[in-house]
Amino acid sequence: MLPRGRPRALGAALLLLLLLVVGFFLFGRDPEYGLGTTATLDGDPYGSRNRSTSSLQLLLPPKCEMLHVAIVCAGYNSSREIITLMKSVLFYRKNPLHLHLITDAVARNILETLFRTWMVPAVVVSFYDAEELKPLVSWIPNKHYSGLYGLMKLVLPSVLPLSLARVIVLDTDVTFSSDIMELWALFGHFSDKQVVGLVENQSDWYLGNLWKNHRPWPALGRGFNTGVILLWLDRLQQIGWEQMWKLTAKRELLTLTATSLADQDIFNAVIKEHPELVHPLPCVWNVQLSDHTLAERCYLEAADLKVIHWNSPKKLRVKNKHAEFFRDLHLTFLGFDGKLLCRELFGCPNQFPPGVEQLQQALAQLDEEEPCFEFRQQQLTVHRVHITFLSHQPPPPRPHDVTLVAQLSMDRLQMLEALCRHWRGPMSLALYLTDAEAQQFLRFVETSPVLSARKDVAYHVVYRDGPLYPVNQLRNVALAQALTPYVFLSDIDFLPAYSLYDYLSFPNSKAELLTLLDAGSLHTFRYHEWPQGHASTDYTRWREAQAPYRVQWSADYEPYVVVPRDCPRYDPRFVGFGWNKVAHIIELDAQEYEFLVLPEAFSIHLPHAPSLDISRFRSSPTYRDCLQALKEEFHQDLSRRYGSAALKYLTALQQSRSRA
Repeated sequence: MLPRGRPRALGAALLLLLLLVVGFFLFGRDPEYGLGTTATLDGDPYGSRNRSTSSLQLLLPPKCEMLHVAIVCAGYNSSREIITLMKSVLFYRKNPLHLHLITDAVARNILETLFRTWMVPAVVVSFYDAEELKPLVSWIPNKHYSGLYGLMKLVLPSVLPLSLARVIVLDTDVTFSSDIMELWALFGHFSDKQVVGLVENQSDWYLGNLWKNHRPWPALGRGFNTGVILLWLDRLQQIGWEQMWKLTAKRELLTLTATSLADQDIFNAVIKEHPELVHPLPCVWNVQLSDHTLAERCYLEAADLKVIHWNSPKKLRVKNKHAEFFRDLHLTFLGFDGKLLCRELFGCPNQFPPGVEQLQQALAQLDEEEPCFEFRQQQLTVHRVHITFLSHQPPPPRPHDVTLVAQLSMDRLQMLEALCRHWRGPMSLALYLTDAEAQQFLRFVETSPVLSARKDVAYHVVYRDGPLYPVNQLRNVALAQALTPYVFLSDIDFLPAYSLYDYLSFPNSKAELLTLLDAGSLHTFRYHEWPQGHASTDYTRWREAQAPYRVQWSADYEPYVVVPRDCPRYDPRFVGFGWNKVAHIIELDAQEYEFLVLPEAFSIHLPHAPSLDISRFRSSPTYRDCLQALKEEFHQDLSRRYGSAALKYLTALQQSRSRA
């Protein structure tokens, strides 16, 4: 077994182209609340099924006491669910939180990035490797859709740190409508022998009468649901919890072939044998949406509901007269702007994640009256990032494989299907969206036959924050998540030739393109308004080329390129419109990348309405002045990094200014 407190962590290139109710009740000293008293659950031997917590005396924790929450989370879908759960918890909470997340590699990668970039004050996150826990539960046959991960709550007392006495354990598919500290306060009502707090199961499953020959695991009455659990960890250690649940499971498995409800079956079998161990919680702390009468009693008689549990993937579609209310609550948090939850807790010290105070100081030093304030502010903005927002199957390793890298916002979403038809290989795409738009995007992909069929496209949501489009930050997110040796750095409004993915490894033809060029159906990109952007490619030579040919960098050159995955990142100071790709090509040239034009490669640009940023660039002299200032700062940085070799870029900039 794993001891508690010791979880193991886990050159040259081709180039182409809210409300602060200060909480007088937070201190746990208001005469209204008992100190160390136990709630009386009159007339209900299994807990207050139909009482609100407000009818009980609560021993609330001190204002700044850390509350501990453990969640098992594996895979892409659960990683999205946990964010909605956390939004609901953060919306109501008034205490610091320490999250203990048991994750697989996929979920850890996603959630580490998200919480690091979310930067919520007074939230600490610790990760535990689910892979190391699998041998502890893999001997238990389980028919539940959650698989091995659905059994891992059983081993939490053996895995979490020895210093941790109590923890709230949550499923990822619950939504809070109350402060989680009220749930934590229910630990104060445990008797000396009680070690686990649970809400009664609100279905007839454990009564064994759902169908002929239905034989569930043993349970006390209707049993208990384990979507919300209070675990008193040190007491569990003292009673020998690990040996207890294992002996019970092995005994029951002599006659039952497998668990049907994962950990819930084993918790209930133990409680059936040792009923003194359970503290029944009011039903409002785990309202299991269903068609059953018991659940409806909780809806109708409770003064307020605390936690809604969508304890099946089908429950969001359940037909129930109360379902619309619950769905609306859930959807509210799905689309809620997560940045609004980055508020400090009044009067609680040491609550900032690493780097936040320095960032705040840098932002405070900005002059809001300075003409380029928006540019400076956007450069310092850390965007919340949810990588691999949808399920993703990485491509098998190939030595010369290429991932198309691009970025987009909601107004370019309609271009995705065409892009997927043109590029058959893997893609890494960063999407700049609000929380609500992210849900629209999810539905768009699910209902698109083209997009839903592609599992090698990785979508990374960068959440909107600020007035200017952080184009290079988006590109860097998508580039960092590419998994192939090479990347094709493109834009969403360019369609690669149908054969381009294959050609980048295996040559093909361009005859049809030349015919269209000669007929005037196509023309070289922006030749009439930005000729210097692609002049060095030398389209005249490309028409006749039979083999790759080398070209030299020139001022304002911005080809679309194929480069190794470890190429320089884009300069994030360039936001909005202008010079974002140009600066990247300069960096490549400064690092002595060779520019080779591929004779059979091409992309087609899709016309579209101008973006807001390009409209501002064209109409605002101040905008253009700010962009010029960014160019000069960029060149100064080049000089510091590359010395005299960077002189040619500064000279080119000065010549460009004199021509303007």
